[in-house]
Amino acid sequence: MFLEYRVKNFKSIKDEMVLSLVASSDKTNIDTHTIETDIKSIPRLTKSAAIYGANASGKSNLLESLHYFQRVVQQSARLDVEHEFKVEPFVFSEKSIQEPTEFEVTFLIEGVRYQYGFSLTKERIMEEWLLVYKSAKPQTWFTRRFDEKTQEYDYYFGPSFVGLKEVYKQSTRKNSLVLSNAILLNNHQLSVVYSWIVNEIVFYRAGVNYNHDLSTTMILDEKQRGRLESFLSTADVGISKISHIKRKGLVQELQMNADGTVNAKSEEKVMVVPQFHRKDVEINTPFELHNESLGTQRLYALAGPILDILDSGKLLVFDELDSSLHTLLARMIVNIFNSNSNNKNNAQIIFSTHDTELLNKELLRRDQIWFIEKNQEHESTLYPLTEFSPRKKEDLEKGYLFGRYGAIPFIDKSIFHEAL
Repeated sequence: MFLEYRVKNFKSIKDEMVLSLVASSDKTNIDTHTIETDIKSIPRLTKSAAIYGANASGKSNLLESLHYFQRVVQQSARLDVEHEFKVEPFVFSEKSIQEPTEFEVTFLIEGVRYQYGFSLTKERIMEEWLLVYKSAKPQTWFTRRFDEKTQEYDYYFGPSFVGLKEVYKQSTRKNSLVLSNAILLNNHQLSVVYSWIVNEIVFYRAGVNYNHDLSTTMILDEKQRGRLESFLSTADVGISKISHIKRKGLVQELQMNADGTVNAKSEEKVMVVPQFHRKDVEINTPFELHNESLGTQRLYALAGPILDILDSGKLLVFDELDSSLHTLLARMIVNIFNSNSNNKNNAQIIFSTHDTELLNKELLRRDQIWFIEKNQEHESTLYPLTEFSPRKKEDLEKGYLFGRYGAIPFIDKSIFHEAL
C-alpha cells in the first residue's frame, strides 16, 4: 500500500513536494474511504487522493515524476555506462540547475514499511537509500553517496541486509541503482521492494490513447467477461453484452525508455476484436469499438485495468481522470475504489482533475483532497485541503471556485471583458 511520495527539483517542482495518503483523525467515512494498517504510528491510509489546480500548475509534473522514478528503477541496471538521464531540473534557478533531482517513496508490504529513494543528475546517481521499518525503529539496509571530492561512492550496508555486498559495490555503475543491479544479480531480499515499485504502480497519462488489450483479453474468459459487462452496464453507456471475433491485423507496440524516448515496432497478429450489443433495440446488430463514442472507448480501455488493479490491490495513478469521461463516470470510478464490496484488496487511486463536482464530502474526505498552484517564480507548490481546516458541512466546490483554497486560474477580465 502507498503511504507517501516526495520529489524535489523536477520540472516546475523546485522545493520538496510531499503527497501523502496517511489518513487524518477524521472519522468521516472511515470504514469505506480508509484502510487500517495495524501500525500504531500510521493507523489508517486513504484509498484515494484527488489533486486540483489550474492548467500548467504542475499536476502532471508531479504524477510524471513518480512515473519517471519508476522507470529509472526498472531500467537503470540495463543502461549503457555512458547513457545520460533525460531528467529536467527546475530551470528558473541557477542553484537548482546545478543540484540533483530527488525522489523517495514510502509503502507497506505485509505490515512492513519501506522507505526508498535516490537522487540523480544527468550523468549519475548521486545518492541512494533504503530504510525498512519492521518495528518503530528503522533498519538501514543500505546507503550510497557520491563523494565529489574523491569522485568515489561511499557505501554502507546494514546488518539486516544480506547479499553479495562487495559485488554490488564493484558492479553498480554510476548510472545504475544498487536496487536495480542487485535484482539483476538475483538478490531475493530486495525483490519485494523492486517488484512493488515496478509492478504495483499503474500509470494512465493525460492525452494518451490507452491500450485495450487487457479488457479485450477478459472477453475470452466467461467470468471476466461478465464482470466487464457489469462494469459497462453500471456506467450506462447502452451496452448489454460483449462478444468477439478474431481477425488478423498489424499491431504496433510502444516501449517507454528511462530517458523518455519511445521504441516502436509493428507485427502482424491474430487479434480479438470486441463486439458490442445494444440494450433495448429491435435489431441487435453488434458494433465494433471504433463505432463507439470516445468516452465509451476510453471507459472500455479502462475497465480491464481497473478490474485488474482492484483484484491485485495495486495503486492507480491517473492524470486527468475526467478527460473524455462524464462527471458521473469519474465519480463512479472513485466510488469503486472507496468501496469495501468492490475494493476488497485495498487498491488505491491518485488522480488529477478539473472536475469540481467531485469535491463532494460523500465522495472524498477532506484529507483526500490536494491542491497545486504555481507562483510568480514558476514554482509549483502542493498542499492539502486540511491546511484550511474546512468545516464538515462546508461547500467544498463553492469554496474552491470562489478561490478560498487557491489553485485556480487567474483570468484577466480586462483583456476579454466582453466574453467574460
